[in-house]
Amino acid sequence: MKHVDLIIVGGGPIGIACGLEAKKKGLDYCIIEKGVITNSLYNYPLNMQFFSSSEKLEIDNIPFISNEAKPKRNEALEYYRRIVTSNQLHINLFEKVNAVHKKQGVFHIKTDKEQYTSTYVIIATGFYDLPNTMDVPGENLDKVSHYYKDPHFFAKQKLAVIGASNSAVDAALECYRKGAEVTMLVRGPEIGKRVKYWVRPDIINRIEEGSIKAFYNVTIKEILPKKIDFQTPQGEFSIPNDWVLALTGYKPNFEFLQKIGIQLSNDTKLYPQYNEQTMETNIKNLYLAGVICGGMDTHVWFIENSRIHAKTILKSITEGK
Repeated sequence: MKHVDLIIVGGGPIGIACGLEAKKKGLDYCIIEKGVITNSLYNYPLNMQFFSSSEKLEIDNIPFISNEAKPKRNEALEYYRRIVTSNQLHINLFEKVNAVHKKQGVFHIKTDKEQYTSTYVIIATGFYDLPNTMDVPGENLDKVSHYYKDPHFFAKQKLAVIGASNSAVDAALECYRKGAEVTMLVRGPEIGKRVKYWVRPDIINRIEEGSIKAFYNVTIKEILPKKIDFQTPQGEFSIPNDWVLALTGYKPNFEFLQKIGIQLSNDTKLYPQYNEQTMETNIKNLYLAGVICGGMDTHVWFIENSRIHAKTILKSITEGK
């Protein structure tokens, strides 16, 4: 069993920021990441462009230079990877944390490869791993995916995109431009208000001209191998369909937090309990960092406004020693 001062669960941008700060403070630390460096960013669509400008994605004042004001996925991967490698951060990749529990003031961390003890733990696991499911018949068919990667796959196919947020709109536009026959099934009355301001007019224009079909206030009834059935205020519809991208959002791993003992709010938001001044949870010496702090409100925290969590937490740890 290995002992370190600080275990950081999650190797995304905020986990990396925590590692940088821990190194500067002279702590013995280890970042544990279940996949690759910035695993969630790696699994974003190939052509994704950030809403934020590059300087707002910087951590520890390390310059992020991109070709355009708003960087793309591959540029972000390059930026964060270089930070990890050039600073020789201690990060264990492809290692999944299965359990964290505290015993006699010491944390015991069990992964699928190793066991650790530590004095402090930071949970910075994000929310991209668990999709919000629709819980409708046929959702488990091979034709259905909650993740979108590359538009070429859908060329010359009948594609239904369920959702109206940035991910759904990007997928619909990209796939349409690669030759897919795209239908958007929007569960609300309109395209989302938080869609990137330079993209929203594009999707609205494509819908209005008929290049992309759209139905609003949709309730999905059933997904079948060759069609999809749904209902709107105008009646029931059944359309031919080859593939479904159910881009209905994602959520943090609340079960993992609850097993650790972190208290959640008693409402649908499921806000985890933490001290906003220190980021410490109801469990002493266990901290939260990044988007996970927002519970189901996954649009509240981003890289740009949660990167400060690293300095806040490490200040609390070092001043409390």
